[in-house]
Amino acid sequence: MDSYNYIKSLHLIFVITWFAGLFYIPRIFIYHIESSQKASPDKEILSTQMKLMAKRLWYIITWPSAILAIVFGLWLLVLAPIWLEQSWMHAKLGFVVLLIMYHIKTHLIFKELQKDQIKYSSNFMRIWNEGATLILFAVVFLVLLKNTLNMAYGMLGLVGLAILLMFGIKLYKRTRSE
Repeated sequence: MDSYNYIKSLHLIFVITWFAGLFYIPRIFIYHIESSQKASPDKEILSTQMKLMAKRLWYIITWPSAILAIVFGLWLLVLAPIWLEQSWMHAKLGFVVLLIMYHIKTHLIFKELQKDQIKYSSNFMRIWNEGATLILFAVVFLVLLKNTLNMAYGMLGLVGLAILLMFGIKLYKRTRSE
């Protein structure tokens, strides 16, 4: 069972680095989108730099971390399949599926921006940036509390957090435009 703790540690490390990439890539997207509205030569210089930063973050940190976090997580379930009998684990795996979907959609946005195809506003990307935050909160509380009643309170807290994040984004937008 000693190997379990090593695998769990590696899983946690790669979950952290995966989320780090997911937290930062939308910020780079925001800067890329905003640089597209600047005059030449700033527009081209900044766009080239944002694409390079995004490419390095995405392919060197975020994708490898996602793959390794999933591999080590599956390995943990193989070593301790009893977790699959727990309702909190079903909910956690549901959020992991949402995280993977978020990651894939972020990858599609990344590919568009690499081609300078801008389909979203910087404000949309600020809201998009909070998706990973909400999933992180949900997963951490599920893993630590492991209780259905606490999960219900956790979901209410998650909705409250989402409302606070949206309020913060609106407040930031208002102060930025003044």
